Order: sequence, then C-alpha cells, then structure tokens
Amino acid sequence: MTTDALQSKLDHLPGQPGCYLFRNAKREILYVGKAAVLADRVRSYFQRGSDQTPKTAVLVNEIADLETIVTRSELEALILESNLIKRHRPRFNIVLRDDKQYPYLRLPIKENFPRLSIVRRVQKDGALYYGPYTPAGALRETLKVIRKAFPLATCEIEIDGRADRACIEFEIKRCMAPCTGNQSRDEYHQIVKQVRQFLEGRDRELLDSLREDMERAAEREEFEEAARLRNRLFNVERTLEKQRITQVSTTDQDVIGLARQGTAADLQLLFVRGGLLIGRKDFFWPQSADSSDEELVRSAIEQLYNKEGQPPKELLLPTTLDEAPLIERWLSGKRGDSVRLLAPERGTKHQLVLLAEENAAAAIADHLRNEALDRQATAELKRLLRLDAVPRRIEGFDISNIMGNQSVASLVVWEDGEAKKSDYRKFRIQTVEGANDFASMQEAVMRRYGATEDLARPDLILIDGGLGQLSAALEGLKQVGQDQIPIMGLAKARGEKDERIFLPGRKNPIVLRPTSPATHLVQRIRDEAHRFALTYHRKLRGKALLSSELDQIAGIGTIRRKRLLKQFGSLQRVATATDDELRSAGLDISTVAALRKALTPS
Repeated sequence: MTTDALQSKLDHLPGQPGCYLFRNAKREILYVGKAAVLADRVRSYFQRGSDQTPKTAVLVNEIADLETIVTRSELEALILESNLIKRHRPRFNIVLRDDKQYPYLRLPIKENFPRLSIVRRVQKDGALYYGPYTPAGALRETLKVIRKAFPLATCEIEIDGRADRACIEFEIKRCMAPCTGNQSRDEYHQIVKQVRQFLEGRDRELLDSLREDMERAAEREEFEEAARLRNRLFNVERTLEKQRITQVSTTDQDVIGLARQGTAADLQLLFVRGGLLIGRKDFFWPQSADSSDEELVRSAIEQLYNKEGQPPKELLLPTTLDEAPLIERWLSGKRGDSVRLLAPERGTKHQLVLLAEENAAAAIADHLRNEALDRQATAELKRLLRLDAVPRRIEGFDISNIMGNQSVASLVVWEDGEAKKSDYRKFRIQTVEGANDFASMQEAVMRRYGATEDLARPDLILIDGGLGQLSAALEGLKQVGQDQIPIMGLAKARGEKDERIFLPGRKNPIVLRPTSPATHLVQRIRDEAHRFALTYHRKLRGKALLSSELDQIAGIGTIRRKRLLKQFGSLQRVATATDDELRSAGLDISTVAALRKALTPS
C-alpha cells in the first residue's frame, strides 16, 4: 500500500472506541491495540517528535497498512483485543507462549452422589470448580490427599443403591459403597461437605466437623468408624500444615510477581485458593527491555483470563495499572462477582507479591542459564554436523508399534531452545504392513515434508535410529524433493553407553561425549519424540482393545458400546455385570446371552 493510501486512512480515523491492527507490506499483522478514541491513539504513533521506544520506532517503520474495528465501548475493545492477540499472535505484542487450558477440579453438588472430575473448561452448569492447578503435579497431589482422606466414589457407574456387590475401592475403605445402599445420600453429602471445606480453605470448620464426627462415633461405641475418622483428621491436619501459607484471609487470589535481568523479564503467577498455594505459572520473555512493567502485567492479565476460566476475587500486582477499573469490570463480568486489582505496598498481601517476585527472580536465572546451554549445544551441533548455520528449529521423528500393530509415527519440534508443541504432529501409518520401522519412517517423513501444510522448514531433522532408519528417512525426503534439509540419526551401539550420530554418506558415526550440551539437547528431542509416539500408540491400542471385544458381539454397535462403557466404566465391569444391570443398559435377552458367551473365559 502506498504512503498516500496509508495517510488517507490516518486522516479518516473514527473517533469511537475500538481496536486497530497494523500490517506490513506482506499483509502480516504486526501489532493489535485498543483505544478509547481510535483517531487519537493511532495518530499518536505517527506524530513527529513523539517520545517513542526503540521497539515502537521499528514497528512504525514497518507499518504499510492499518485496519480499525469500532466497538460500542472500551470494555468491548478490551475483549476484542484479547481475542485478536490470541488468534494472530502479532510479533510486536507481548504474547504469552503458553495458551493451553489449565486443569480444574469439578464437583457437581446438585447430583445425588457427586464425584470429582478433572476438566479444563469452567462452565455455568451449577457445579463447583476449584483451581486452576498447575503444574499438573499439584492437581495429582491434591486428588491423592482427597482420595486418601475423604471416601468419595471415583467410578463412572450410575449410583442407585441397587448394585449386587461393591468394588475393591470399598474393600480398601476408599469408598463406602453407596452403589450397594451401604451409604445413604445424606451420609455421602456429609463427605462432600468436608471435601468442599478442604478445597475452600475452611480449615477450622473442617477440623471441628471431623472431631465431632469422631467423638460421636466413639460415644456410640463404633470404634472402627471412630478410628477411620481419627486417621482422616490426622491426614488433613498434616496436609494443611504443609500447604497452607501464612495468611489469615481465605480469599481466592492470583498473585503476580515480576523480575528483570538485562533485556529479559519473567512473570510468575501464584494461584492461591482458600489460603492454599495450589500452583504457579511461569512466563519468560528474553527480549522485553522496551516493555514497561505495566505493559507486561496488563498483557499477561488480558491474555490469561481471556481463556475459559474463572478469575479469583483478588489479583495482587507488583505495579498499579492505569486501566485497572476497566479490567476489573471485564473480570467481574467473567466471574459473575466483583473482582479487585490491588498493588499492595505493605502487609500480608505485599509479602505475597514479594514471594511471587522471589520466584520470578529464581526462574529468570534458570531461563538464562538454560539459554546459554542451548546456545552452546546448537553451536556444537553446527560444528559437528558442518552445518551452514546454527540450527534454530530441529524436528524429531520416532516410530512406535507392537509387532507391527497400531504403528504410529511422531513429529516433535524444538525451536529456539524449547518444545513448540503447537507444531507437533502424529501419523497413523497407512501404507506399511507388519513391523517395518524403516518403511514406516519413510512414510512419516514423506507425509510431513510432502504436505502443503504451512509449517516452518526445519534447520535439522533428527531421526531416532541408526543407518537403517536414517536411510529410509533420506529416501522419503528424496521422494518429495526435500533432500537438501540436513538430517541425522541418533542411536547407541549395542552394549555401548555413548550416543552416536549417523550422517548420510558417512560410514562411521560421530561418538558424542556424555557431558556435552549437544548430547543433552539431542537426547531431549529424541526422548520427547519417543514419549509422544508411545502415548499415541497406547491410546490407539487401548481403543482397539475395547472396541474389538465388544464390536464382535452381535447386537452391540458403536452407540451401545459407548453407552456400556460409560455406564460401567470398564470392560471388566461390563463382563461382571448382572443380567438385570445389562438389560437396564438397553440390551435385550439375546444380546446379553451373546455378550456372556464372548466375555466369559472358556
């Protein structure tokens, strides 16, 4: 677009709130912003003598076109801006690299016998949601504590009190078998109440309730039940001592801390729920010298809470935000209740911000140390493989199958020192019969590099295997005209501990030093490719095992199979269900007989 055309747009900008998009000569979106008055904000970029940061000066120099979207309010502009940044990930915006949904615990309290489940989306369905938990280990630890201390059902069957017998969870006292009528709805909901107290940080209320229940059981001379409650009380007290942070308030809070070192910045987000520190999330930007603390914090808030999720009652921040009232209105609308943004300067809340900042300072040191090691590793790979340039993007392949069954291939991507999971791909092998890893590798490589999908071209391809797998992959590249891409194989010789690099046209491999940064890098990529392939293979194999057993039974199709597995939870429970239970699931007498014949061991 010509300068005259751009100037014409600048001369006729709307005076309403909205969003603006700057594009370069290739029509790529460079930056997305919002404004209360579009005309004033957009023109400010192009005013001579304006006090611009170096990043803004580079941005303005690249702008060839602009687009504006008018909204009815500044709040609508904020929401639209967040959606556009999430969708387009413009180069000049502060963009969070991690855009996955965080896990929550869901407790559907309106059901007769609620059970906890893990979900990644909060919905307005009457259930209670607790979280987010990150990393996943925090969630697993919480579930482990709950299942040890509170005997809630964990199965997926319909609980109506008419089951003939209880499962092993009852035998080990992790469930009180409401499915058999051994526990009433009211008794079950007393346990649900205690789980809620634990998750919501109502410590004193929970501990008092457990002590009262224990004492009542002892008075009734139900000593076994009293002992169970005593053990539950002990487990809960010990967990609360370890996890509860030092503060009186049980208000749900997210706490943001920020640290800088050189041009790098790190933001730590601590999730505090009911006084429990249940997880944290780390965001690192290696080049952010031109971005203010306020810009980093505001961008993080807008992108984090643009996802499906429930903001907490309070956000504790390391700096004040000019747009705090606007962001509070937006977050309150998402929560359905008031949300406050605070930048505390003293007291317990200030101490929480300092804790987040300490975590950020430790994290930024780790990131910079890892970046230095990655630079060493890629420089060493360039030297060893005699590449023209340091490999910024490395793609790794692996094959997984059992005796040729459910053969799959994985593609993982390492870019600029970290896994780029959005570019991961998995392939279900289509043209190969039996256990032929060489042919499977050739197919996977051809499908990746012969496809029209708009993925970046790698600087190096890493194949898990020796000369055989490498030759097959190289033939695949030749078939699709991409054999100019550098490629290597990675394997150990039989009985040897050292990793070896195999290269096309070279008979003798390169032996890697165990302590070399390059060794650690290629091992990480190879191991990630193996993990990704194995996970996909197990998933397909599990589906095949479930499907093959039931699909071979006359009268059971896809719908009935899904219904049976949903109601009974597993193939084993389908096999051990009574005739009445199977008929209640929609099977007629002849289908029940066919199922018995197929699933009963001879």
